[in-house]
Amino acid sequence: MTKFNKAFLFAGASLLALAGAAEAGTVRVTIAEYSKGTGPYFDEAAKAFEAANPGTKIQIEVVPWDNLQQKLTTDISAGANADLSIIGTRWLLDYVKQGVVTPLDSHITPPFKARFIDTFLSPSVMDGKVYGLPIAASARAMYYNKDVFKKAGYDAPPATWADFKTAAEKIKATGGGVFPFGMQGKEIETDVYYYYALWSYGGEIVKNGKSGLGSQAAIDAAKLYKGFIDGGLTEPGVTSYNREDVQNLFKQGKVATVITAPFLSGQIKKEAPNLNYGVAPIPAGPTGDQGTYGVTDSIVMFENSKVKDEAWKFLDFIFTTEQRVKFDKIEGFLPVNAEEAKNPLFADDPDLKVFASVLPKARFAPVIPGWEDIAQTSSNAIQKIYLGQGEIEPLLKDAAAKINETLSKN
Repeated sequence: MTKFNKAFLFAGASLLALAGAAEAGTVRVTIAEYSKGTGPYFDEAAKAFEAANPGTKIQIEVVPWDNLQQKLTTDISAGANADLSIIGTRWLLDYVKQGVVTPLDSHITPPFKARFIDTFLSPSVMDGKVYGLPIAASARAMYYNKDVFKKAGYDAPPATWADFKTAAEKIKATGGGVFPFGMQGKEIETDVYYYYALWSYGGEIVKNGKSGLGSQAAIDAAKLYKGFIDGGLTEPGVTSYNREDVQNLFKQGKVATVITAPFLSGQIKKEAPNLNYGVAPIPAGPTGDQGTYGVTDSIVMFENSKVKDEAWKFLDFIFTTEQRVKFDKIEGFLPVNAEEAKNPLFADDPDLKVFASVLPKARFAPVIPGWEDIAQTSSNAIQKIYLGQGEIEPLLKDAAAKINETLSKN
Protein backbone atom coordinates (compact mmCIF):
# COMPACT_ATOMS: atom_id res chain seq x y z
CA MET A 1 0.00 0.00 0.00
CA THR A 2 1.42 3.36 -0.99
CA LYS A 3 1.73 6.40 1.25
CA PHE A 4 -1.06 7.98 -0.75
CA ASN A 5 -3.40 5.02 -0.25
CA LYS A 6 -2.80 5.01 3.51
CA ALA A 7 -3.64 8.68 3.71
CA PHE A 8 -6.78 8.36 1.64
CA LEU A 9 -8.07 5.36 3.59
CA PHE A 10 -7.52 7.32 6.76
CA ALA A 11 -9.51 10.20 5.33
CA GLY A 12 -12.45 7.96 4.58
CA ALA A 13 -14.73 7.59 1.61
CA SER A 14 -16.34 10.97 2.17
CA LEU A 15 -13.21 12.86 1.09
CA LEU A 16 -14.61 14.18 -2.17
CA ALA A 17 -17.82 15.32 -0.49
CA LEU A 18 -15.95 17.88 1.57
CA ALA A 19 -16.31 21.44 0.38
CA GLY A 20 -13.30 23.20 -1.05
CA ALA A 21 -11.68 25.78 1.18
CA ALA A 22 -11.54 28.50 -1.48
CA GLU A 23 -13.95 31.39 -1.44
CA ALA A 24 -15.98 32.04 -4.57
CA GLY A 25 -13.79 33.75 -7.13
CA THR A 26 -10.54 32.78 -5.40
CA VAL A 27 -8.28 30.16 -6.97
CA ARG A 28 -5.78 28.64 -4.59
CA VAL A 29 -2.58 27.33 -6.19
CA THR A 30 0.11 25.25 -4.48
CA ILE A 31 3.46 25.81 -6.15
CA ALA A 32 6.64 23.74 -5.84
CA GLU A 33 9.67 25.92 -5.22
CA TYR A 34 12.28 25.27 -7.89
CA SER A 35 14.46 28.29 -7.15
CA LYS A 36 14.40 31.71 -5.52
CA GLY A 37 12.70 32.96 -8.67
CA THR A 38 9.70 30.61 -8.48
CA GLY A 39 7.60 32.58 -6.01
CA PRO A 40 8.21 35.99 -7.62
CA TYR A 41 7.32 34.60 -11.07
CA PHE A 42 3.99 33.18 -9.92
CA ASP A 43 3.16 36.30 -7.90
CA GLU A 44 3.69 38.43 -11.00
CA ALA A 45 1.70 36.01 -13.16
CA ALA A 46 -1.15 36.09 -10.64
CA LYS A 47 -1.22 39.91 -10.67
CA ALA A 48 -1.22 40.01 -14.47
CA PHE A 49 -4.05 37.48 -14.62
CA GLU A 50 -6.10 39.32 -11.99
CA ALA A 51 -5.72 42.59 -13.91
CA ALA A 52 -7.14 40.91 -17.02
CA ASN A 53 -9.84 39.00 -15.11
CA PRO A 54 -11.53 41.31 -12.56
CA GLY A 55 -13.41 39.40 -9.88
CA THR A 56 -10.99 36.45 -9.77
CA LYS A 57 -8.21 36.34 -7.20
CA ILE A 58 -5.23 33.99 -7.44
CA GLN A 59 -3.80 32.88 -4.09
CA ILE A 60 -0.29 31.45 -4.46
CA GLU A 61 1.34 29.21 -1.86
CA VAL A 62 4.97 28.23 -2.49
CA VAL A 63 6.17 25.00 -0.85
CA PRO A 64 9.73 23.56 -0.83
CA TRP A 65 9.99 20.44 -2.96
CA ASP A 66 11.14 18.31 -0.02
CA ASN A 67 7.90 19.10 1.83
CA LEU A 68 5.47 19.09 -1.09
CA GLN A 69 4.43 15.43 -1.16
CA GLN A 70 3.72 15.30 2.58
CA LYS A 71 1.83 18.60 2.50
CA LEU A 72 -0.38 17.47 -0.37
CA THR A 73 -1.09 14.14 1.30
CA THR A 74 -2.08 15.91 4.53
CA ASP A 75 -4.16 18.58 2.79
CA ILE A 76 -5.99 16.10 0.58
CA SER A 77 -6.77 13.89 3.58
CA ALA A 78 -8.32 16.87 5.36
CA GLY A 79 -10.16 18.16 2.30
CA ALA A 80 -8.11 21.35 2.61
CA ASN A 81 -6.17 21.11 -0.64
CA ALA A 82 -5.84 23.96 -3.10
CA ASP A 83 -7.67 24.09 -6.43
CA LEU A 84 -4.51 23.63 -8.47
CA SER A 85 -1.15 22.17 -7.54
CA ILE A 86 2.18 21.29 -9.05
CA ILE A 87 3.03 17.63 -8.48
CA GLY A 88 5.69 15.20 -9.58
CA THR A 89 4.13 13.49 -12.60
CA ARG A 90 5.24 10.17 -11.10
CA TRP A 91 2.66 10.74 -8.33
CA LEU A 92 -0.20 11.26 -10.75
CA LEU A 93 -1.36 7.67 -11.11
CA ASP A 94 -1.99 7.39 -7.37
CA TYR A 95 -4.06 10.58 -7.49
CA VAL A 96 -6.02 9.36 -10.52
CA LYS A 97 -6.75 6.00 -8.87
CA GLN A 98 -8.10 7.75 -5.79
CA GLY A 99 -10.23 10.12 -7.84
CA VAL A 100 -8.85 13.30 -6.30
CA VAL A 101 -7.79 14.98 -9.56
CA THR A 102 -10.13 15.83 -12.40
CA PRO A 103 -9.56 15.28 -16.13
CA LEU A 104 -9.04 18.49 -18.10
CA ASP A 105 -10.42 17.29 -21.44
CA SER A 106 -13.66 19.26 -21.21
CA HIS A 107 -11.57 22.45 -21.16
CA ILE A 108 -8.88 21.49 -23.66
CA THR A 109 -9.43 22.65 -27.22
CA PRO A 110 -7.42 21.42 -30.23
CA PRO A 111 -5.54 24.76 -30.48
CA PHE A 112 -4.66 24.58 -26.77
CA LYS A 113 -3.41 21.00 -27.05
CA ALA A 114 -1.37 21.96 -30.12
CA ARG A 115 0.69 24.32 -27.97
CA PHE A 116 2.52 21.38 -26.38
CA ILE A 117 5.43 19.22 -27.45
CA ASP A 118 3.84 15.77 -27.23
CA THR A 119 6.88 14.18 -25.50
CA PHE A 120 6.13 16.27 -22.42
CA LEU A 121 2.33 16.17 -22.48
CA SER A 122 1.97 12.40 -22.90
CA PRO A 123 3.16 11.37 -19.38
CA SER A 124 0.07 13.10 -17.93
CA VAL A 125 -2.36 11.26 -20.21
CA MET A 126 -3.96 8.20 -18.62
CA ASP A 127 -6.73 6.05 -20.04
CA GLY A 128 -7.02 8.53 -22.87
CA LYS A 129 -7.69 11.47 -20.53
CA VAL A 130 -5.45 14.45 -19.78
CA TYR A 131 -5.05 14.77 -16.01
CA GLY A 132 -2.24 17.30 -15.87
CA LEU A 133 -0.23 19.81 -17.85
CA PRO A 134 3.59 19.77 -17.97
CA ILE A 135 4.60 22.78 -15.91
CA ALA A 136 8.29 21.83 -15.89
CA ALA A 137 10.35 19.55 -18.09
CA SER A 138 13.95 18.48 -18.18
CA ALA A 139 16.34 15.76 -19.17
CA ARG A 140 19.74 14.89 -17.72
CA ALA A 141 23.25 15.32 -19.08
CA MET A 142 26.79 15.50 -17.73
CA TYR A 143 28.29 18.86 -16.81
CA TYR A 144 32.07 18.90 -16.86
CA ASN A 145 34.82 21.29 -15.82
CA LYS A 146 36.72 22.04 -19.02
CA ASP A 147 39.86 23.22 -17.23
CA VAL A 148 40.14 20.07 -15.12
CA PHE A 149 39.67 17.78 -18.12
CA LYS A 150 42.12 19.78 -20.23
CA LYS A 151 44.76 19.44 -17.53
CA ALA A 152 44.29 15.66 -17.71
CA GLY A 153 44.57 15.70 -21.50
CA TYR A 154 40.90 15.66 -22.51
CA ASP A 155 38.78 18.14 -24.42
CA ALA A 156 35.57 16.59 -23.05
CA PRO A 157 34.45 13.56 -21.04
CA PRO A 158 34.88 10.30 -22.99
CA ALA A 159 31.77 8.81 -24.56
CA THR A 160 31.80 5.48 -22.65
CA TRP A 161 31.87 4.65 -18.96
CA ALA A 162 35.03 2.56 -19.36
CA ASP A 163 36.92 5.43 -20.96
CA PHE A 164 35.39 7.91 -18.55
CA LYS A 165 36.75 5.90 -15.62
CA THR A 166 40.22 6.00 -17.19
CA ALA A 167 39.88 9.76 -17.54
CA ALA A 168 38.73 10.01 -13.93
CA GLU A 169 41.84 8.17 -12.78
CA LYS A 170 44.02 10.60 -14.76
CA ILE A 171 42.21 13.55 -13.21
CA LYS A 172 42.84 12.12 -9.76
CA ALA A 173 46.52 11.61 -10.62
CA THR A 174 46.94 15.24 -11.69
CA GLY A 175 46.20 16.36 -8.14
CA GLY A 176 44.59 19.66 -7.34
CA GLY A 177 42.07 18.22 -4.90
CA VAL A 178 39.26 17.96 -7.47
CA PHE A 179 37.25 14.73 -7.31
CA PRO A 180 36.53 13.44 -10.84
CA PHE A 181 32.91 12.26 -10.48
CA GLY A 182 30.33 14.03 -8.33
CA MET A 183 27.86 11.38 -7.19
CA GLN A 184 24.53 11.84 -5.44
CA GLY A 185 23.60 9.39 -2.71
CA LYS A 186 21.01 11.14 -0.56
CA GLU A 187 17.32 12.06 -0.73
CA ILE A 188 15.11 12.41 -3.80
CA GLU A 189 16.52 10.98 -7.06
CA THR A 190 19.24 8.92 -5.37
CA ASP A 191 17.78 6.00 -7.33
CA VAL A 192 17.76 8.05 -10.54
CA TYR A 193 21.50 8.75 -10.31
CA TYR A 194 22.02 4.99 -10.32
CA TYR A 195 19.58 4.48 -13.22
CA TYR A 196 21.91 6.45 -15.50
CA ALA A 197 24.36 3.58 -15.26
CA LEU A 198 21.63 0.91 -15.21
CA TRP A 199 20.15 2.11 -18.49
CA SER A 200 23.55 2.46 -20.13
CA TYR A 201 24.24 -1.19 -19.27
CA GLY A 202 21.00 -2.23 -20.96
CA GLY A 203 18.97 -2.65 -17.78
CA GLU A 204 15.40 -1.59 -16.98
CA ILE A 205 13.78 -0.43 -13.75
CA VAL A 206 10.70 -2.58 -14.35
CA LYS A 207 10.19 -4.99 -17.23
CA ASN A 208 7.18 -7.23 -17.87
CA GLY A 209 5.80 -6.36 -14.46
CA LYS A 210 8.96 -7.37 -12.59
CA SER A 211 11.82 -5.41 -11.04
CA GLY A 212 15.01 -5.17 -13.05
CA LEU A 213 17.23 -4.62 -10.00
CA GLY A 214 18.24 -8.26 -9.83
CA SER A 215 19.50 -8.38 -13.42
CA GLN A 216 23.13 -8.69 -14.46
CA ALA A 217 22.92 -5.20 -15.96
CA ALA A 218 21.85 -3.81 -12.58
CA ILE A 219 24.66 -5.64 -10.81
CA ASP A 220 27.27 -4.43 -13.33
CA ALA A 221 26.01 -0.85 -13.05
CA ALA A 222 26.28 -0.97 -9.27
CA LYS A 223 29.80 -2.39 -9.53
CA LEU A 224 30.72 0.50 -11.82
CA TYR A 225 29.59 3.13 -9.31
CA LYS A 226 31.04 1.27 -6.34
CA GLY A 227 34.33 1.15 -8.25
CA PHE A 228 34.29 4.94 -8.56
CA ILE A 229 33.67 5.25 -4.81
CA ASP A 230 36.29 2.69 -3.75
CA GLY A 231 38.83 4.19 -6.14
CA GLY A 232 38.55 7.62 -4.56
CA LEU A 233 37.10 9.02 -7.78
CA THR A 234 34.03 10.58 -6.11
CA GLU A 235 33.65 13.02 -3.28
CA PRO A 236 33.98 11.21 0.09
CA GLY A 237 30.75 10.16 1.77
CA VAL A 238 28.43 10.20 -1.24
CA THR A 239 25.42 9.24 0.89
CA SER A 240 25.70 12.62 2.62
CA TYR A 241 25.15 14.56 -0.62
CA ASN A 242 21.79 15.29 -2.23
CA ARG A 243 21.34 16.72 -5.71
CA GLU A 244 21.79 20.34 -4.65
CA ASP A 245 24.87 19.46 -2.59
CA VAL A 246 26.63 17.82 -5.54
CA GLN A 247 25.68 20.67 -7.83
CA ASN A 248 27.20 23.09 -5.33
CA LEU A 249 30.42 21.07 -5.30
CA PHE A 250 30.56 21.43 -9.07
CA LYS A 251 29.93 25.17 -8.95
CA GLN A 252 32.71 25.45 -6.37
CA GLY A 253 35.14 23.55 -8.61
CA LYS A 254 35.43 20.67 -6.15
CA VAL A 255 34.14 17.94 -8.49
CA ALA A 256 34.93 17.71 -12.20
CA THR A 257 31.57 16.30 -13.32
CA VAL A 258 27.96 16.07 -12.23
CA ILE A 259 24.92 14.60 -13.94
CA THR A 260 21.89 16.85 -13.60
CA ALA A 261 19.27 18.98 -15.31
CA PRO A 262 19.33 22.09 -17.54
CA PHE A 263 18.64 24.45 -14.66
CA LEU A 264 22.24 24.12 -13.42
CA SER A 265 23.38 26.19 -16.40
CA GLY A 266 21.47 29.22 -15.17
CA GLN A 267 22.77 28.75 -11.64
CA ILE A 268 26.37 28.63 -12.88
CA LYS A 269 25.94 31.83 -14.89
CA LYS A 270 24.66 33.64 -11.78
CA GLU A 271 26.68 32.01 -9.00
CA ALA A 272 29.93 30.88 -10.66
CA PRO A 273 30.32 32.99 -13.82
CA ASN A 274 34.04 32.25 -14.09
CA LEU A 275 33.57 28.47 -14.13
CA ASN A 276 34.68 27.11 -17.50
CA TYR A 277 32.22 24.30 -18.06
CA GLY A 278 30.60 22.27 -20.82
CA VAL A 279 27.68 19.86 -21.17
CA ALA A 280 27.90 16.37 -22.71
CA PRO A 281 25.67 13.29 -22.98
CA ILE A 282 25.84 10.71 -20.19
CA PRO A 283 28.47 8.05 -21.03
CA ALA A 284 27.36 4.89 -22.82
CA GLY A 285 27.71 1.35 -21.55
CA PRO A 286 29.67 -1.58 -23.02
CA THR A 287 27.02 -2.38 -25.66
CA GLY A 288 26.56 1.24 -26.70
CA ASP A 289 23.38 1.75 -24.71
CA GLN A 290 22.94 5.30 -23.58
CA GLY A 291 20.09 6.87 -21.71
CA THR A 292 18.93 9.89 -19.87
CA TYR A 293 16.14 10.64 -17.45
CA GLY A 294 13.20 12.54 -18.88
CA VAL A 295 11.27 14.40 -16.21
CA THR A 296 8.04 16.32 -16.14
CA ASP A 297 6.24 17.91 -13.27
CA SER A 298 2.56 18.47 -13.82
CA ILE A 299 0.04 20.99 -12.60
CA VAL A 300 -3.31 19.36 -11.79
CA MET A 301 -6.81 20.47 -10.88
CA PHE A 302 -8.42 18.80 -7.88
CA GLU A 303 -11.85 17.20 -8.14
CA ASN A 304 -13.19 19.01 -5.08
CA SER A 305 -12.41 22.48 -6.45
CA LYS A 306 -15.44 24.78 -6.49
CA VAL A 307 -13.86 27.19 -8.97
CA LYS A 308 -12.89 24.91 -11.84
CA ASP A 309 -13.72 27.40 -14.60
CA GLU A 310 -11.65 30.15 -12.99
CA ALA A 311 -8.84 27.69 -12.28
CA TRP A 312 -8.80 26.61 -15.91
CA LYS A 313 -8.58 30.21 -17.09
CA PHE A 314 -5.45 30.64 -14.96
CA LEU A 315 -3.97 27.46 -16.44
CA ASP A 316 -4.71 28.74 -19.93
CA PHE A 317 -2.93 32.00 -19.05
CA ILE A 318 0.26 30.49 -17.62
CA PHE A 319 0.57 28.17 -20.62
CA THR A 320 0.65 30.98 -23.15
CA THR A 321 3.96 31.24 -24.99
CA GLU A 322 4.80 34.55 -23.32
CA GLN A 323 4.38 33.15 -19.82
CA ARG A 324 6.22 29.92 -20.62
CA VAL A 325 9.23 31.87 -21.91
CA LYS A 326 9.34 33.91 -18.71
CA PHE A 327 9.06 30.86 -16.46
CA ASP A 328 11.53 28.62 -18.27
CA LYS A 329 14.05 31.44 -18.58
CA ILE A 330 13.94 31.93 -14.81
CA GLU A 331 14.07 28.22 -13.94
CA GLY A 332 16.25 26.86 -16.75
CA PHE A 333 13.79 24.20 -17.91
CA LEU A 334 13.30 22.82 -21.39
CA PRO A 335 10.42 24.31 -23.39
CA VAL A 336 7.18 22.33 -23.34
CA ASN A 337 5.53 24.80 -25.71
CA ALA A 338 6.34 24.31 -29.41
CA GLU A 339 6.36 28.02 -30.21
CA GLU A 340 8.46 28.73 -27.13
CA ALA A 341 11.09 26.26 -28.35
CA LYS A 342 11.68 28.48 -31.40
CA ASN A 343 12.67 31.43 -29.21
CA PRO A 344 16.41 32.23 -29.58
CA LEU A 345 16.75 32.04 -25.79
CA PHE A 346 16.28 28.28 -26.16
CA ALA A 347 16.95 27.46 -29.81
CA ASP A 348 20.41 29.06 -29.77
CA ASP A 349 21.53 27.98 -26.30
CA PRO A 350 24.46 25.51 -26.64
CA ASP A 351 23.71 23.82 -23.32
CA LEU A 352 20.03 23.28 -24.09
CA LYS A 353 20.95 21.87 -27.50
CA VAL A 354 22.74 19.01 -25.74
CA PHE A 355 19.69 18.28 -23.60
CA ALA A 356 17.41 18.44 -26.63
CA SER A 357 19.70 16.02 -28.49
CA VAL A 358 19.34 13.32 -25.82
CA LEU A 359 15.55 13.57 -25.51
CA PRO A 360 14.88 10.78 -28.05
CA LYS A 361 16.68 8.40 -25.65
CA ALA A 362 14.99 9.71 -22.53
CA ARG A 363 13.40 7.30 -20.06
CA PHE A 364 10.63 8.40 -17.75
CA ALA A 365 9.78 7.00 -14.33
CA PRO A 366 7.33 4.12 -14.84
CA VAL A 367 3.70 5.19 -14.48
CA ILE A 368 2.73 2.40 -12.11
CA PRO A 369 1.00 2.20 -8.72
CA GLY A 370 3.31 2.31 -5.73
CA TRP A 371 6.13 4.01 -7.61
CA GLU A 372 7.27 6.10 -4.65
CA ASP A 373 7.66 2.99 -2.49
CA ILE A 374 9.56 1.25 -5.30
CA ALA A 375 11.90 4.22 -5.71
CA GLN A 376 12.57 4.29 -1.97
CA THR A 377 13.33 0.56 -1.87
CA SER A 378 15.79 1.06 -4.72
CA SER A 379 17.44 4.04 -3.02
CA ASN A 380 17.81 2.13 0.26
CA ALA A 381 19.62 -0.74 -1.48
CA ILE A 382 21.86 1.60 -3.45
CA GLN A 383 22.85 3.51 -0.32
CA LYS A 384 23.83 0.26 1.40
CA ILE A 385 26.00 -0.64 -1.59
CA TYR A 386 27.70 2.75 -1.53
CA LEU A 387 28.34 2.38 2.21
CA GLY A 388 29.70 -1.16 1.82
CA GLN A 389 26.95 -2.59 4.02
CA GLY A 390 26.66 -5.85 2.13
CA GLU A 391 27.47 -7.55 -1.16
CA ILE A 392 26.07 -5.97 -4.31
CA GLU A 393 24.23 -8.94 -5.81
CA PRO A 394 22.34 -10.06 -2.67
CA LEU A 395 21.37 -6.47 -1.82
CA LEU A 396 19.96 -5.83 -5.28
CA LYS A 397 18.16 -9.17 -5.47
CA ASP A 398 16.60 -8.62 -2.05
CA ALA A 399 15.45 -5.18 -3.20
CA ALA A 400 14.06 -6.68 -6.41
CA ALA A 401 12.07 -9.24 -4.41
CA LYS A 402 10.62 -6.51 -2.22
CA ILE A 403 9.73 -4.43 -5.27
CA ASN A 404 8.05 -7.44 -6.86
CA GLU A 405 5.88 -7.74 -3.74
CA THR A 406 4.88 -4.10 -4.14
CA LEU A 407 4.11 -4.64 -7.82
CA SER A 408 1.97 -7.69 -7.08
CA LYS A 409 -0.19 -5.76 -4.63
CA ASN A 410 -1.11 -3.02 -7.10
